[in-house]
Amino acid sequence: MRLRVISTGGTIDKVYFDAASSYDVGDPQVEPLFKEANVTFEYVIESVTRKDSLAMTDADRALIRERVEVSPEKLILITHGTDTMTETAAALATIKDKVIVFTGSMLPARFRTSDALFNLGCAVGALQVLPAGIYIAMNGQIAPAHTVRKNRAESRFEPKA
Repeated sequence: MRLRVISTGGTIDKVYFDAASSYDVGDPQVEPLFKEANVTFEYVIESVTRKDSLAMTDADRALIRERVEVSPEKLILITHGTDTMTETAAALATIKDKVIVFTGSMLPARFRTSDALFNLGCAVGALQVLPAGIYIAMNGQIAPAHTVRKNRAESRFEPKA
């Protein structure tokens, strides 16, 4: 198995600065997390944007779409901020013949109590068994991207009402 990871930023890649009491998006954290998990599959990591998802633009989404379309890999893992993950997923909705799974985290991967490693593991597992389509892997659940929304108050994704 070979997959392409498209890193777009978001909380999963954030770095906390004590002096400023703020976060900035840092380097993609997928590589160190995959190494920590001792994965044995082939992967390529491509950093496309380094943004909080609330700062994503239509041009960013078009760039992400282009990178997915030209990827020779059929298995695509996209790390993305959770606030607008579903919007970016919708921008890719017409891409066929690829399994595309979005994931991210509610806490930075650098935090000891982060959900990042668990979400990445779920996403990688989903990539291996799902048919072509666009999915979100968060909170131990896999769902078609168009069927879920983020519940900010509960820090989770849930079915659309």
